[in-house]
Amino acid sequence: MKRRLIINIGLLAGIGHDGRICLKGKEMGALHTLLNAYLVVEDGHFTDYGKMEDCPLSDDNVEVIDAKGGAVLPSWCDSHTHVVYAGSREQEFVDKIRGLSYAEIARRGGGILNSADRLHELGEDELYLQAMKRVSEIIRKGTGCVEIKSGYGLNTEDELKMLRVIRRIKATTPLKVVSTFLGAHAVPRFYKDRQEEYVDMIVNDMIPVVGTEKLADFIDVFCDTGFFTPEETARILEAGAAYGMQPKIHADELASSGGVEVGVEHNALSVDHLESMVEAEIQLLKDSHTIPTALPGTSFFLNMPFAPGRRMIDEGLPLAVASDYNPGSTPSGDMKFIVSLSCIKMRLLPAEAINAATLNGACAMGLSREYGTITRGKVANFFITEPIPSIDYIPYAYTTPIIQRTFLQGEEYV
Repeated sequence: MKRRLIINIGLLAGIGHDGRICLKGKEMGALHTLLNAYLVVEDGHFTDYGKMEDCPLSDDNVEVIDAKGGAVLPSWCDSHTHVVYAGSREQEFVDKIRGLSYAEIARRGGGILNSADRLHELGEDELYLQAMKRVSEIIRKGTGCVEIKSGYGLNTEDELKMLRVIRRIKATTPLKVVSTFLGAHAVPRFYKDRQEEYVDMIVNDMIPVVGTEKLADFIDVFCDTGFFTPEETARILEAGAAYGMQPKIHADELASSGGVEVGVEHNALSVDHLESMVEAEIQLLKDSHTIPTALPGTSFFLNMPFAPGRRMIDEGLPLAVASDYNPGSTPSGDMKFIVSLSCIKMRLLPAEAINAATLNGACAMGLSREYGTITRGKVANFFITEPIPSIDYIPYAYTTPIIQRTFLQGEEYV
């Protein structure tokens, strides 16, 4: 059994919340901390922590790691990403600067369809290598749990290619990965003006293969204006449920178009985006087990409204935040920056934003019993920062690279 003792921790944050799978409303303002602390990790799990004055003696069987006054936090839990994709889309970035909207670019055949074209031409091995560069990047930036979606295939063969790559990432990285099937990300060109036929293919061809091969933990639909209707979404979700895939829904990015409602009706674990959500949907979520997830990086990059994160917390909801890392609308998986945006643009307090990016992010992946806080018995995913004056410094210093060392399953990632 491998044992590590981290000493001289200036600030140990995100401790406790024993037994809580998420934090709601006012609870999100409590980020439990301990000054001048130690932390014990055994066999990949947290086993103890406390004040340095009470630190246990080390022996030859213990590896001692000196935090040198830095802070220790649980790893970020990023519950919405698209990190498996082919190439980049910087030309669309220029188009947006020139004034084209996300919807206009999509109507011209760009956006998701552009990524689908590129992915179709790329072999599985190269797709995996490209994705692993991004995976390494987000680990070094402090992420320890991540959800990865398909959705740039838009035909059975290419969707399966993406999901197989996600399975390889699960098997070859210490990052905790959950997978989501997003065949209903857009309607491919071949099915233009025949959207019902494409939905038929998702239900009758894609889902049975994905489900039988157990390639996805969750199922998602882009339920929004110009993409998939609530009725189509419900049909797809019901087909996925037959194979044990719980929904995680793209909802209310472009308009309040029924995504939250269909997500709640079908027991979605989360509804994500919410830039256009309305008050009635906030009230609907209060009576559900569905976690609203804001993606402030998307709003920042696309110059869109931000989800009403402050309002959701004030109404007692368990808000999560995630990166939406993808090639078109958010080419960044930097969760520290997402925490900063949550504070600056959605008016979350630093403790609320950090809880939204850790414990509540884990909950939005069904992982919060094992991840998201530094709690005895949970998996030891954490990072050590440079010495910082307070926890508020993390979102305040919004571009400063403060993370010095990262650990996944108790092992340092180098």
